[in-house]
Amino acid sequence: MKPKYISNIIIGPAYPLRGGIAAHNQSLSHHLNQLGHPSSILSYSMQYPNLLFPGKTQYDESAPSVLIQSLDISTQLNSLNPINWYMVAQQINRQQPRLVILRFWMPYFGMALGSIGRLVNRTNTKIIGLIDNAIPHEPRKGDATLTNYFLKICDGCMVMSQSVKEDILKFDANKKIALSPHPVYDHYKEKIETDKARQLLGLNPSGQYLLFFGMIRKYKGLDLLLDAFHKIHQSHPNIQLIIAGEYYEDESIYQNKIKQYGLEENIISINKYIPDEDVHLYFSAADLITQTYHTATQSGISQIAYHYEKPMLVTDVGGLKEIVPHQKAGYVVEKNTDRIAASIIDFFDNERASKFLPHIKEEKKKYSWVNFVEEMIALYHQL
Repeated sequence: MKPKYISNIIIGPAYPLRGGIAAHNQSLSHHLNQLGHPSSILSYSMQYPNLLFPGKTQYDESAPSVLIQSLDISTQLNSLNPINWYMVAQQINRQQPRLVILRFWMPYFGMALGSIGRLVNRTNTKIIGLIDNAIPHEPRKGDATLTNYFLKICDGCMVMSQSVKEDILKFDANKKIALSPHPVYDHYKEKIETDKARQLLGLNPSGQYLLFFGMIRKYKGLDLLLDAFHKIHQSHPNIQLIIAGEYYEDESIYQNKIKQYGLEENIISINKYIPDEDVHLYFSAADLITQTYHTATQSGISQIAYHYEKPMLVTDVGGLKEIVPHQKAGYVVEKNTDRIAASIIDFFDNERASKFLPHIKEEKKKYSWVNFVEEMIALYHQL
């Protein structure tokens, strides 16, 4: 007889580690618990060596939220220490969970997670790989070997976009894969009035604002947005761009472009990690969320936008185009600066925000955590 409630351990980052994947793991564990599946998180004591981490810090310096305090989080896994991997696997074997969920988003973690999976007693335990990217945005030599090493120990995989599913099937055409879109992030503070948010951020209450949010890496296409914004500025000098996020590469690449175009007065740059308690300010203040990515699988930024019921402009790459219906929840455009600029101008000139809002509210209903958890448990029962 199949068990109704599935005890599980999520292996992946969680508080005090910061970032979207940690937030996703925490919400997943919370909702598993809410649906009766006892869940804990086994997080990293050493996620990346500081030498390899491109940001300022890997840690969330704010106090833990009520949600985080309610979770069973243990900080134990060292991504580079094989002795530690053995000890982690032995702890899992003592707990005897029905399900181990291995969070995989880049090949660097393939050796640690793949080795732990090989040491877990599989008599009553299944392993699901929860995979953000099978092929990284910025590939390096050896990636395929590490990803393949990891995938071989997964009984099944859970993905959040069709593009990732297709990438996994290139490694193993017979792998059982469940696809469920990235759920809406619902752990942030609620939306506040636009004028109030702008006042708190020191912005013009009657301004027109684009938001580029989150860590800045080459694949996220801030360069495309700046090139498009230069064209917008020539005819619509009142539109402003908020860049809120920490640079994970050379900031001067973008600052030089801003100076070259003479956009200093029209760009508000906040070069830092935005803590959870402040996220609502930026999304409440913005008119349009911009994601001009060069490559993508899925994005947590889109799901924050849905949480705050904000229209989006995304490029037609990866999973982004799967979740933003064109001319309903926003715009899906080619990676072309003229098309990007024309869509942004159309948004403001034709006051599209109010027209998009009913569609955004309807689309938002698709991305529930209950659906995501139920898909994962259904996959478990197939294994």
